[in-house]
Amino acid sequence: MPIRTARTAWNGTLEQGSGQVELSSSGAATFDVSFPRRAADDAEGVTSPEELIAAAHTSCFAMQFSAEIAQAGGTPEQVEVTADVTLAPDPAGGFRIPRIALTVTGYASGLDAAGFEAAAQSAKANCPVSKALSGVAEITLDVTFEA
Repeated sequence: MPIRTARTAWNGTLEQGSGQVELSSSGAATFDVSFPRRAADDAEGVTSPEELIAAAHTSCFAMQFSAEIAQAGGTPEQVEVTADVTLAPDPAGGFRIPRIALTVTGYASGLDAAGFEAAAQSAKANCPVSKALSGVAEITLDVTFEA
C-alpha cells in the first residue's frame, strides 16, 4: 500500500516561530504555518493543521461517497463537500479538535434523497480519514440533496 509523506520545517518558539509544511510525496505545494495565525480568526494566507485535516477529510469523504453512491446503484453527478474543523482549548491543557462539521451538497442520478443521505452516512462511517479521526468527540454531517 502507498505511503504519503509531508514534512514541516519549523524555526523559533510556538508564539513567535513559523514554518513551512511541504507535501513531499506529490511535490504539489509548500504552505506557510504559524501558531498565531492558527489560533486567530483570520488566517491571513497561512494554513494550519486543522485546515489540512479539513482538506484531507473532504477529499477522502468525496471519494468514499462516490463509491457508496455507485454501490447503491446511483451515479454521482455533482457533489460538494466542506469540512469545518474546530480548534479549541483542551480542559486537560493545550488544544484539541472537539468538532468537525461535514456538509455535503449535490445529486446523483438513480438515487432519491433518502438513498443519497444513506450513501453519505455510509461514507462518513467508512472514509479512512473519518476512521483516523475517531478520537474527535463530534463529527456531524449535514446532507442536502439537490433534485
